[in-house]
Amino acid sequence: MIKTSLLGLVILLFAGMVARSEVKIGFDISFTEPQAHYAEVEMNISGLVKDYIDVKMPVWAPGSYLVREFSKSVEGFSATANGKAIKYEKVRKNVWRVYSAKVNAIKIKYRVYAFEVSVRTSFIDESHAFLSSTGIFMYPDGLLKQSSTVKIIPYKGWTKVSTGLKPVSGQAFTYAAADFDTLYDCPIEVGNQDVFEFMASDVKHEVAMFGGGNYDKERLKVDMAKIVEQGTAIYGENPNKHYTFIVHNFLSGGGGLEHMNSTVLGAKRDAYQTETGYKGFLALVAHEYYHLWNVKRMRPVALGPFDYDKENYTTNLWVAEGFTAYYENKLLLRAGFINEQGFVDALVTAVSNVSNTPGNSVQSVAEASYDAWIKYYRPNENSNNTTVSYYAKGEVVGLLMDLEIAHATKGAKSLDDVMKTMYLQNKAQKRGYTDAEFKAMVEKISGKSFTDFWAKYVNGTQALEYHKYFGYAGIKVSNENEGKSVPYLGIASKNAGGRVFVTVVSRNSAAWIGGLNVNDEVISVDGAPVEIAIDKMQAIAGKKVGEVVTFKVARDGVLKDIVVTLKNSPNLKLAGQIDEGASDLQKAVRKAVLF
Repeated sequence: MIKTSLLGLVILLFAGMVARSEVKIGFDISFTEPQAHYAEVEMNISGLVKDYIDVKMPVWAPGSYLVREFSKSVEGFSATANGKAIKYEKVRKNVWRVYSAKVNAIKIKYRVYAFEVSVRTSFIDESHAFLSSTGIFMYPDGLLKQSSTVKIIPYKGWTKVSTGLKPVSGQAFTYAAADFDTLYDCPIEVGNQDVFEFMASDVKHEVAMFGGGNYDKERLKVDMAKIVEQGTAIYGENPNKHYTFIVHNFLSGGGGLEHMNSTVLGAKRDAYQTETGYKGFLALVAHEYYHLWNVKRMRPVALGPFDYDKENYTTNLWVAEGFTAYYENKLLLRAGFINEQGFVDALVTAVSNVSNTPGNSVQSVAEASYDAWIKYYRPNENSNNTTVSYYAKGEVVGLLMDLEIAHATKGAKSLDDVMKTMYLQNKAQKRGYTDAEFKAMVEKISGKSFTDFWAKYVNGTQALEYHKYFGYAGIKVSNENEGKSVPYLGIASKNAGGRVFVTVVSRNSAAWIGGLNVNDEVISVDGAPVEIAIDKMQAIAGKKVGEVVTFKVARDGVLKDIVVTLKNSPNLKLAGQIDEGASDLQKAVRKAVLF
């Protein structure tokens, strides 16, 4: 009886494997109206013999933690079999049920409207098409592990396709994906982008530049390669054989999104020839490239395998994104693009920014990670008072942790050792890490307990002990506001056509206590008409702590007088200086952290 059951199970499993192997999925993507921002998608499914097939559109893009409802841009859905229309119905916001009646092959067609410029959303016009795959390709329910092919049919005059997908030999502009996770992790650029290549860490890197710009290709080849080499040096290996940078150059651009063997970067087309602009671009390259290891491979356990139907919650985005922000400056330092003092300046500024955010005392960085789906990407006028960025706070926590590890080991170890060991462990385990596992690794490498550290800075909201930690590395930090009387109102404002409106009111500030509101139109301050942003008014700057200021505002069309008593500024204004007279231990810690 047992033998018969086992034999039957084997037969069923084999039959399932055969059925799975016979399923074929292919996409044809064309552009008949790019000027109107549309892509035409044809999805062919064969070998999936069922009464009906549910095809689903992801609701979010991995790496960008917000439900974006990509199905909202789908229109013109239709399904046919043997050349004849077949019944379908929409059964959920992102699910279409196609009644295939057990036919062997069906063809699904739909259009996608793409007109949002960002690194995580698709954009199409007459000059190019950028396809962010989660917002373009549907998948049959239950078949995320199924392979597929994608054939791009460029619009007339378009000659190039850039993507991390594997080309199909002998078929122009046709690519293969081992599964839908791979497909969704490979954005596609179609058009006439400027493409150049370089080798680094034995990996071929392709750079696809769209939008023009004053970049120097030969300089970028050398400098981008340096960043690649420094990232690889930390982990001891580069996980790819090829890598694609898709760079969108606009009048005003920014941001990046990481992928397994590619990234999408937003840049300002005319900023490459300025020192600030060029270093800013290299910092973006460093950030997204470092994600090859941190996030794309060494990742929180919740971030893969992905559920594309809903939020994927984790408390560890402070490691995933915050540590990557910290390491972008490390890579720039080690590649020679900034010096040690520049590195210190960047970190001191990061500490100041986090400390000066009122929300830092309200929300922990673990909570900020978990609530990214509902808060980070949906900020409002009060966000600065209630939340902290897991990027910014995570960067600072990474710094403090690095210094603590180096100090505990007398410069023998650093955060580099934690990251490399976690990467190799996750690679061997073929899964992500939990918060407890990450903490355990930090403790193993450092040889000390980090329970108090986690309580203060990860799960808690304690003020940063920056003097203590910078002191480990012989870095002197001073607060230029300490002991001074600096009048502080606590608002931000904007000028809109000659009218001034309050845009932010900081928690427990003079404005907060006095009753100024966001959206108040400021008519006058102490009787003087207001025509420029309030923070630039000498009438405010010239006041002293404790003095009273009277604001006349229009609130919902009603004039009000708001009396505010100026408080002393609570903000830090930090400056850091490397102490050349530091002890041998401090120098060892500094060396471990910096290099």
